[in-house]
Amino acid sequence: MKPIEAVNDFVIKFANVNGSGSASANELFAKAILRMGVPVSPRNIFPSNIQGLPTWYEARVCERGYSGRRGGVDMMVAMNPQTWDADVAELSPGGYLFYDSTRPIPPSKFRTDITVIGVPLTEISNSAYTEPRQRQLFKNIIYVGALSVLLDVEAEVFEKLFAEQYKGKEMLLDSNVKALHLGRDYVKAHLQAPLGIRVRRADEVGDLIFTDGNSAAALGCVYGGATVAAWYPITPSSSVPEAFQKYCDKFRVDPDTGRSNFAIVQAEDELASIGMVVGAGWNGARAFTATSGPGISLMTEFIGLAYFAEIPVTIINVQRGGPSTGMPTRTQQSDLLSCAYASHGDTKHVLLFPEDPHECFEHAAAALDLADRLQTPIFLMTDLDIGMNQRLCKPFAWDDARTYDRGKVMTAEELEAGKDFGRYKDVDGDGIPWRTYPGTHPTKGSFFTRGTTRDPYARYSERGPDYIYNMERLLRKFRTAADLVPQPVLRSAAHATPLGVIYFGSTSPAMQEALDVLTAADIHLDALRLRAFPFPDSVDRFIATHEQVFVVEQNRDAQMHALLVNELGVDPARLVKVLHYDGTPITARFITRAIQTHLQGATALVKEAA
Repeated sequence: MKPIEAVNDFVIKFANVNGSGSASANELFAKAILRMGVPVSPRNIFPSNIQGLPTWYEARVCERGYSGRRGGVDMMVAMNPQTWDADVAELSPGGYLFYDSTRPIPPSKFRTDITVIGVPLTEISNSAYTEPRQRQLFKNIIYVGALSVLLDVEAEVFEKLFAEQYKGKEMLLDSNVKALHLGRDYVKAHLQAPLGIRVRRADEVGDLIFTDGNSAAALGCVYGGATVAAWYPITPSSSVPEAFQKYCDKFRVDPDTGRSNFAIVQAEDELASIGMVVGAGWNGARAFTATSGPGISLMTEFIGLAYFAEIPVTIINVQRGGPSTGMPTRTQQSDLLSCAYASHGDTKHVLLFPEDPHECFEHAAAALDLADRLQTPIFLMTDLDIGMNQRLCKPFAWDDARTYDRGKVMTAEELEAGKDFGRYKDVDGDGIPWRTYPGTHPTKGSFFTRGTTRDPYARYSERGPDYIYNMERLLRKFRTAADLVPQPVLRSAAHATPLGVIYFGSTSPAMQEALDVLTAADIHLDALRLRAFPFPDSVDRFIATHEQVFVVEQNRDAQMHALLVNELGVDPARLVKVLHYDGTPITARFITRAIQTHLQGATALVKEAA
């Protein structure tokens, strides 16, 4: 089998043990490639339980800039004996296996169609270090050094990264540089390098930034005017409020008085956290909570209250595998229905679907505006893949002249002038009523906030006509939201085609690559990336103008497919499900194979019928 040959276009996967200190070494490797001007997209696959379980780190190196998972592994760094067989099996034919050869491994444990590279990492580390923890930690840096020679990554790049990381800590700096060169020196003396896969300096990163979606969403909340956050720790969302705290400490502390202009509360549970956020929103503050699927389940009664009482709330849902505890450290898009219709009774909520950290920043700020404008809960629907994995994206931008959209808020002056105030009254046909902040006027503009039915002036009522008025007005408001949310993005095929594809969120990077691969195979699809629910009219038109539309999503039950059918009345036969839900991010190869297989099957049926 001929070894794989590729420059700046390969997938390397590290198989490690959780708690071994490998994560920082693997991230160092990815950042070094970035510093050489080559785009890289890493993904950390880690266990939800205790230290000692398997963990993986997969890095996609791609000069063309594809950031989704490709599928397949070109090089496996096998550092975990527990997962050896599965890791070796995952390698593509012609791939490379790198392992610690300190202890002999039976020939039966290898494959004949791959290139095997053994480096006695433990032996090298034990010879250089005496303290057990040092031996383990520096063994990771030693393998990074060895890989740097095998893959032709410049040593100076690593040394500069070390210098930045350990500035003022010369002992740590020297120790890491020493470990790096231990690995490099061994490969230079004993192995042929570089390999068929390698890195070559390029200039394809440009001004792109390398960050994660949770940090981006937190910063978006700061710029979007949030002053209150209440949360309860849950994977994979906890780093959102943690990052919000960090940014608030930097941007929301009065330099003259030292006073903090924000409130962040770690509540005793999800119920308390959403209750605090609802209370803050009622009081006029911009407030949010961050959680995941199990947290949403607990919050639904408060969410229903905020919907019916029309209180602005922003909820950042970093989705994970469910149901129940599910797979806390795996990714899915499986909370669409539970969020779109959260709470009992007839409820419909606005959902935003960012595709990367850049849109996490933008959509978090937009969610706070929409919550105020629409006086309702807004869900920012990210997931673990976007939230916790670093990736390249456009730099964040903010217009300092931008003002916050507070919506229809009646002032004391307007009340004093005799303006009619009906808290739940539709005044202009968009379904959105006026509201007042508590304490706006000493005698006017007050109302009773309740979760029970009322008339347009907030007076308690169980009359059927009053209930119907409110429920139909809420539907009008939901239709208004379709024009206010981020609109879909259309990618038209080069040729007229009866085929379309709909996708959203974290499927986007893999989808972009899949579309290019399908086009090269003379399969042309118009593509529509959804960015929000409710669906604008353009989504209905897109489906209507295509004979078949593939709907790509990461859940078992085709939840986006169900939303499209339920909300737009689409014939289900026009929509083809492409479902991926094993907890790993969807790959370009999976999407390509699913669409090609369906089309081949459809062609065979037509021929059979003929």
